[in-house]
Amino acid sequence: MSHPLIDRLTTEIGWPKLDTQEALDAFLAAPGVHALFVPGDPSRNLESADVAIILPELKQAFQGRFDCAVVGDAIETALREETKVLKTPSLIFYREGRFLAGIPKVRDWDDYMSRIAQILALPVAA
Repeated sequence: MSHPLIDRLTTEIGWPKLDTQEALDAFLAAPGVHALFVPGDPSRNLESADVAIILPELKQAFQGRFDCAVVGDAIETALREETKVLKTPSLIFYREGRFLAGIPKVRDWDDYMSRIAQILALPVAA
């Protein structure tokens, strides 16, 4: 299921859409911190479009301290189960291929700013 505001992230902004486990693994293997946008079904969850608008603004606010990708339907369920971030829409953060934390559901701006700052400060578990 797709939505124009979610599609914009990949078509206009140029973020990768991760539709296979191989694509996900390759994206997460790159250096740095990665935010995965898991939209869920935007026809059933109207908050998905909200997060699609908010995430580019968050990336800009954090001055590129993380990159972003959109998780496709084909791997969404497995990723949500693996990370235990079950509610959508969600942002799931990784560093150096390791899961850091997730932010489920839409939040207010201050909550995003606080939570993402905390996530970026987390050490990577060995």
